[in-house]
Amino acid sequence: MLDKTLRMNYLFDFYQPLLTEKQQNYMTRYYLDDYSLGEIADEYEVSRQAVYDNIRRTETMLEDYEAKLGLLEKFEARRSIVSRLREYAKEDDREQLLNELTDQLEKLD
Repeated sequence: MLDKTLRMNYLFDFYQPLLTEKQQNYMTRYYLDDYSLGEIADEYEVSRQAVYDNIRRTETMLEDYEAKLGLLEKFEARRSIVSRLREYAKEDDREQLLNELTDQLEKLD
């Protein structure tokens, strides 16, 4: 469950502007604010089933966006490269140059 929550949070960060305001609100409440379906339903005066359906549809949309655009995958690949560069820099006398380059890579995110 934690892995799914973390993945949804990342996907939401990347693709939030592509969602409707309602979808953004439900996802924020559910994944970021840790509201229950019932609490969200009460806040928006809809049924729990409506909230559940909206969240599931939005999750599917986020996964579809990721399958097409791959922003999370690219982010994770860059993060891995930066980590490997930092490890290499520790073992080499070109540490300063490598650290500067990895800092520049990190600023791209």
